[in-house]
Amino acid sequence: MPHAVSERGVIGAAAPEESSRSAISWGAVIAGGVAAAAATLVLMLVGSGLGLTMVSPFSNQSASLTTLTVSTAIWLIIVQWASAALGGYLAARLRAKWVNVHTDEVFFRDTAHGFLAWALATLLVAGLLGSTITSMLGTGVQAASNVAAGAAMGGASAAANGNGNQTSYFVDALLRPADPTKPVEGGGQAAAEVSRILVASAASGQMQADDRAYLDRLVAARAGLSPADAKARVDAVLQRVNAAAQQAKEAAETARKAGATFALVGALSLVIGAFIASVSAALGGRLRDENEGALMAS
Repeated sequence: MPHAVSERGVIGAAAPEESSRSAISWGAVIAGGVAAAAATLVLMLVGSGLGLTMVSPFSNQSASLTTLTVSTAIWLIIVQWASAALGGYLAARLRAKWVNVHTDEVFFRDTAHGFLAWALATLLVAGLLGSTITSMLGTGVQAASNVAAGAAMGGASAAANGNGNQTSYFVDALLRPADPTKPVEGGGQAAAEVSRILVASAASGQMQADDRAYLDRLVAARAGLSPADAKARVDAVLQRVNAAAQQAKEAAETARKAGATFALVGALSLVIGAFIASVSAALGGRLRDENEGALMAS
């Protein structure tokens, strides 16, 4: 009498036994991740040493900023990829060989072990270098906020508010006496007024007409200048203030672009590093199986 047939096969046929052994060898994953993290730290120290050899206090003996930036980016990519390859390879080679498992499944498990080793190494390095990464991201965020503030307030506030010493220098340049041998006493209140006028003008992007007229008279009175000379001095100092503000905006914009480029290149490098770790693990797993097969055959 024939067996009754169900949708899944013949009733009474022996069902395949499911292995209770986990497909993940965490020991191999941890070993590969730790090795990759250690390699990253060693290579970063080597890169730091090489970078210091390119820097010199003498301007004619030091590499340019562009050269240092490009070299640093290239070295970071090399470090990421080399350590990922090492971690993935070790994770696969140190794993015990599976028996009665399809070749495609073995390939998938090996690549998964390489990916997990890369992920563990990335987390370890991020934990060890967390303060550095946070500082870099914070610099980028601060630069972006400075640029946004500069766009909203005409850009000059970065120079007026961001550097107290520079603002004090501009105030001193306005109020310094025409005859240094006859300094004017009691200039503290006048200096405070001038500083507040400069800051308020920087925040609004322009100086109000009444503030400008008052500033001309104040400079003429405190510095002992004629109205024409006082106006010329105010014009010259305000031009320097605007130039400093423009430099501050350009520096903030450069920092913002550098931070964005670093983040995007770093993310892309990490993704490629994960792929390299997986490929290295597949290669290591194949060599492991070939070596163990040759040993058993002999």
